Amino acid sequence: MDIENILIKQYSQRSILLTFEQPADENLLKKLVRCRQIINEKYFKSILYINLGYNSLLINYVSAIDKFYGLKNTLLELISEAKLSGVSQQYKILLPVCYDENFGLDLEELSEHTNLSIKEIIKRHSSTEYLIYFLGFLPGFPYLLNLDSSLYCPRKSSPRQNVLKGSVGIAGQQTGIYPQESPGGWQIIGSCPISIFGNYWQNYSPFSIGDKLQFYSVSLDEYHQIKHDFETHNFNLKKEKVG
Repeated sequence: MDIENILIKQYSQRSILLTFEQPADENLLKKLVRCRQIINEKYFKSILYINLGYNSLLINYVSAIDKFYGLKNTLLELISEAKLSGVSQQYKILLPVCYDENFGLDLEELSEHTNLSIKEIIKRHSSTEYLIYFLGFLPGFPYLLNLDSSLYCPRKSSPRQNVLKGSVGIAGQQTGIYPQESPGGWQIIGSCPISIFGNYWQNYSPFSIGDKLQFYSVSLDEYHQIKHDFETHNFNLKKEKVG
């Protein structure tokens, strides 16, 4: 793996930051995931956890770092020998969203901002294949790349005190799904009838970093039926292998 554009610096007494100087895209994400995997495998006893960002890895160690430059050179050598062929199997996941006015609280505002009809907003939002770049700021919250540029919009000037679980929103150049109730300033355009975080799923989430995700529009009646099916363990997630 090319290491010419990788910067490594000590971030704190117990952490090192690796920054990859290239735009965030699927190719970079594969590099980040693979690097995190091989670093964890090599140093699993000394590493607490590794945070993945859009173009960085933050390695958090159990103990204070000693001899940073020696560790830096070791990391660069390890990364240079890495092969992308070791990246885990990826999937494309189809997720239902109801864009009904009961859930699309900010669709009219978004329509005014974008000069697009609500119907066209729904079409563009649900016809895109998104890349799951990482999971954060709430447990299980997927950060998704590839939002249609015509749907870019600012966060709300006054965040809501409570955004409902399952709400689908847009903020800046991103779209995402709230896995639980939370304050939030994203523009809410719909709701997903299934829970995307909890013990229903292996590892508490149906997603893995590097998976693809595409929404599909459902009616209000379909929303309630899917919600019932999910709650009674009769829902099958649409999922297929990619790559």
